[in-house]
Amino acid sequence: MREFSESYLERTREGMWADSRAALEPLALDARDRILDVGCGTGELSRVLAAESPGEVIGCDADPDLLSAAAEHVPVVAGDALRLPFSDDAVDLVVCQALLINLPDPAAAVAEFARVSTDLVAAVEPDNAAVEIDSSVDAEGDLERRARRAYLDGVNTDVALGADARTAFETAGLEVLATRRYDHVRTVEPPYSEGELTAARRKATGDGLADDRETMLAGDLSEGEYDALRGSWREMGRDVIEQMRDREYRREEVVPFHVTVGRISES
Repeated sequence: MREFSESYLERTREGMWADSRAALEPLALDARDRILDVGCGTGELSRVLAAESPGEVIGCDADPDLLSAAAEHVPVVAGDALRLPFSDDAVDLVVCQALLINLPDPAAAVAEFARVSTDLVAAVEPDNAAVEIDSSVDAEGDLERRARRAYLDGVNTDVALGADARTAFETAGLEVLATRRYDHVRTVEPPYSEGELTAARRKATGDGLADDRETMLAGDLSEGEYDALRGSWREMGRDVIEQMRDREYRREEVVPFHVTVGRISES
């Protein structure tokens, strides 16, 4: 399973659910007694669940560093998504966000979630193949699409799972009650945050692509094609920085998430 830093999770999930939580309505959060957030990371979703539910929310993650951040908001427990440290029927809702896309066998995780839940299991999973970019730097959108395609070809899990998470639910024996789409919109515009400035510098150095080099080369991309892409990426990054200096850079990224909710079989 891929690992993520605290800064990465905070940057990519910042502001999620701030404007609309309608996609979470099928979770019936106001009627929950005990909720388990698996793969909680730094606790962004845990905080939303705690705000919307009168019951107890528990965060669970295998990374102790991420758990220490989540522990500032909810009780936490260290644990593996495939071997949860909970007894059968311990909670009435298990939920995860952007977790199944990083697992080789999503259905096995869903089955484990169902073991510890008396009622519902929910997954909030992105379709990373359908991300849309609108940028004031003309080359950025096309380069992002090319890099994303190369990454998707090389990664060994289904990071474009999205609404197809229902297949994992059905394989695990759950009745799928609902699948709702929620678009997470991330906007960069003046005044720029320190995180946004850091991201721009990483584009200009090519460090962002370098982090994914091994995965991208595991697909159909050749080393020569990767080097050419990274060169264009660095040039694009310099254009981003130049526009930032003039306070002209703007970027909007739309990441579609799909909330799949399943009910435990009574049989």
